[in-house]
Amino acid sequence: MDTYRAFLAILISFVILIGYQYFFVGFGTKQTVVEGELTQAPSTTEQAKPPEWTEVEPEYETPADVPAPAADGDAEKITVETSLYTAVISEAGGTVTSFVLKEHKETNAEDSPGKQLINNTAKMGYPLKFAWGSVFPATTVFEAADKSITFSNGKGELHLSAIAPSGLAVEKVFIFDQDSYLIDLQIKVSNPTELSLQGSPQLYQVGVPFQESSTFNRFLFNGPAAYVNGELQEYKAKQFEEGPNTVQGVFEWIAYEGTYFMRAIIPGNREPSTYQMQGTEDIAYTRLTGELDTLSPGEGKVYDYRLFYGPKKLSLLKETGYGLDKSIDFGWFDIIAKPTLALLNFFNKYFHNYGIAIILVTIIFKVIFWPITQKGLKSMKNMQKLQPKMVKIKEKFKNDPQAMNREVMSLYKTYKVNPLGGCLPMVLQIPVFFALYKVLLLCIELRHAPFMLWINDLSAPDRLWLGFDIPYLGGLPVLTLLMGASMFIQQKLTPTTADPTQARIMMMLPVVFTFMFVNFASGLVLYWFVNNLLSILQQQLINRGVAKKEKAAA
Repeated sequence: MDTYRAFLAILISFVILIGYQYFFVGFGTKQTVVEGELTQAPSTTEQAKPPEWTEVEPEYETPADVPAPAADGDAEKITVETSLYTAVISEAGGTVTSFVLKEHKETNAEDSPGKQLINNTAKMGYPLKFAWGSVFPATTVFEAADKSITFSNGKGELHLSAIAPSGLAVEKVFIFDQDSYLIDLQIKVSNPTELSLQGSPQLYQVGVPFQESSTFNRFLFNGPAAYVNGELQEYKAKQFEEGPNTVQGVFEWIAYEGTYFMRAIIPGNREPSTYQMQGTEDIAYTRLTGELDTLSPGEGKVYDYRLFYGPKKLSLLKETGYGLDKSIDFGWFDIIAKPTLALLNFFNKYFHNYGIAIILVTIIFKVIFWPITQKGLKSMKNMQKLQPKMVKIKEKFKNDPQAMNREVMSLYKTYKVNPLGGCLPMVLQIPVFFALYKVLLLCIELRHAPFMLWINDLSAPDRLWLGFDIPYLGGLPVLTLLMGASMFIQQKLTPTTADPTQARIMMMLPVVFTFMFVNFASGLVLYWFVNNLLSILQQQLINRGVAKKEKAAA
């Protein structure tokens, strides 16, 4: 049984170590969609068989008697200023070439500029190009009715118009709100020709990661996502690197998202659409295609979209609606993670420090688990007292394992000892650990949130800069080392069996956990460190209580 307890402790450590370092970022997410698989029965129109998409932009051969579209450099750009962001709209394709958030910074440096959500270059292309089949190519250059935006009652409009060589007229109308990240986009298509025209509305995104890849964020998801048929789907690059990936269904929204930010398109209708994507981890080209439409001479149609270019803050996304809050996926730990986030925000409201909030939440969790931990520690203490008797049983029945197990179980029953009681508190804390990890990983509230001294970002690993680079680490992980030391002290104080092998195995855990926590968010390390300190306090109280009883009995 002692060997079983040791094995269980190793297994728990192994699960945490391997689970986080390798695949936990995707743990609990919805099942992704493989290329070509439909999430809903296709429409009976031509939509059911989407055309093969092998170019990042649809090719269009300009007739010889029609002037070629103007180059991007010839197109004017219009700047839009609101209280939340600064956006730049280009006449070339009616695209968004820059979108800088005012309330979020690139880094936690005081002089850091606002967070840029479009890190694209002109060669890559920009989001929100529009095409109407081959009748209106996405490369068409628009002309702005006004070169500046005037806001009235908190609203401002930008009108862009263009006429394709086919004669199809398109007007893109952006409607901005001074105090909202939501932007209305109306695309008005009209046919002034004497011929019927047929096409499907196609809206493009070009996604580039919101932050540079590093040792600390290489496992974080950046890429296309969608909330379709009531489920969140996230599409990894391996699904479309070798060719276009096509998904059909009724989309609540489609987006290019990262950990803390997203650029989402919300279709105005509830009709089946096709979502196609291709590219790599570094750049993803996506296209949202609506159903096939036919415009008779003189007819027109309006396609409504809403855009959300902004932070993935849970409360903001819930308030915005459209199911955008589903982009923050806590997976299996949702039932613990959301109350934890609410507690963190509650304490931060009063202390204005998320580090203090984490400490207070840790104390609350410790109080909740205190009775269970108390029983577990007492059980381990009682197990320690039984070791002399267990050694005699093992010696007596060393050649009869079945008899030895019967005697050991009888001993446990006589003294009312649970051999697994000491492991139970650790097992119960694992869901809390995972839930808090998800909160610290996914919630923008912790991004760039300072604590004290050298810890200026609770969502990043703690590093104390020493004036020179430490290989692999950069700086010194002081808090992580303190956490490991506290775990070592806790392990020394925790009652253990006389089995030398098990004792050596258990003493390896602080080393394993220290190595594992090196690249974890400093907020998570802070939680585990404070939890260790409270566990040391609890063990000391138990040890003193036992000592008093033994002294009184003597």
